[in-house]
Amino acid sequence: MTEKLLLTGQILTFQGDPFHAPWEDCVQINSAGAVLLDGAKIAAVGDAGTLKAAHPQARVISYGSDLICPGFVDAHVHYPQTAMIASWGKRLIDWLNTYTFPEEARFADLAYAEAIAARYLDLTAANGTTTVASYATIHPHSAEALFRAAEARGQAVVTGKTCMDRNAPDDLRDTAESAYDDSKALIERWQGKGRAQYAITPRFSPTSTPEQLSALGALWAEHPECLMQTHLSEQTDEIEWVRSLYPDARDYLDTYEAHGLLGERGLYGHSIHLTPREVDRLAEVQGRVIHCPTSNAFIGSGALDLPALAARGIPLGLATDTGGGSSFSMLRTMAAAYEAAQHHGHALHAAQLMWLATAGSANALHLGNEIGTLTAGHYADLVVLNLRSTAAIDQRANRSGSVWEDVFATIMLGDDRAVRATWIAGAAVQG
Repeated sequence: MTEKLLLTGQILTFQGDPFHAPWEDCVQINSAGAVLLDGAKIAAVGDAGTLKAAHPQARVISYGSDLICPGFVDAHVHYPQTAMIASWGKRLIDWLNTYTFPEEARFADLAYAEAIAARYLDLTAANGTTTVASYATIHPHSAEALFRAAEARGQAVVTGKTCMDRNAPDDLRDTAESAYDDSKALIERWQGKGRAQYAITPRFSPTSTPEQLSALGALWAEHPECLMQTHLSEQTDEIEWVRSLYPDARDYLDTYEAHGLLGERGLYGHSIHLTPREVDRLAEVQGRVIHCPTSNAFIGSGALDLPALAARGIPLGLATDTGGGSSFSMLRTMAAAYEAAQHHGHALHAAQLMWLATAGSANALHLGNEIGTLTAGHYADLVVLNLRSTAAIDQRANRSGSVWEDVFATIMLGDDRAVRATWIAGAAVQG
């Protein structure tokens, strides 16, 4: 019999989506709360006194006034770019050619892929991230390296072999046939194994021929339980490139739609410069838009009008986009999302930002029935935030009038020092 653990502190819970109802009705902080863990799962959530009385044998771990939250869910990353994060300069295409492709070529070496996979999961756990959706490289073993590293930690992960058969170096190209065959073999080996989820992964339309996109669309039709992840409308010059490569397409999204790669289980990273038709179609099919604000700023792509997409009912996730993004921290990413929304006249509340980084991203990955909220029966994937982690934050908290002001200060000023502990599947992996 496993020992039950009772984590006490301030607890963050969700009762709804704060982009579709007043945040006060959707997000609550219980200043004297607790979460009961039974093995890998959450057994109960509620008042600390009540749960202590109901479970006197549970071992109590007190986090005082720290905030116990669902673990952060990073919905669009490139774990192979871990070692080259924060590389200087360049627009998207030059950045890929100068930094990304040479680094991804190193993943032909299985040992290197395994080392980076372990390093990446260590770095993200230190920042409170408990689930990621990551691109691998064209090498099938690069996806397996991340699956195995996550499996060893009991961690939920989404990944897939990246597919590219043009406009990439020769050693990073596959073919339409090999992309289909390799992806299919990985699906059969990993999809639904433990906490692993496979994502069919065309990098983006410029690096796939129509034949490859069609092959991957056919594979998705055969395996509709899988996710599909790609990039959409990240930069204006990229959109012009897509237009030249697909002259018959109505728009960027149509390059995916025409080949069977548009659907509810599709994850469309960036999606900054969408046309009205693209917004309509994403709303209609409930395709997921994954917001990558640190990357969008770092590479000069633009500022997504996230609230406008939320108003259309498009499901949204949040992501660091390592290594185009300049931080492994979802706190920094939430701060960047706040700044991006300000460009469009919106001041996102801390409750909305926390929802995006947890429940919103979990729902975007179709994992909302397992992670993203502190709910009985969900996996015990948690992050505990110290709301006074640095001198700068502490002095701000001394002037605070509410816990939500404290949370906002930690979002805007915090980093990995704010992460008191990270729990994955009921085990403390950090702190």
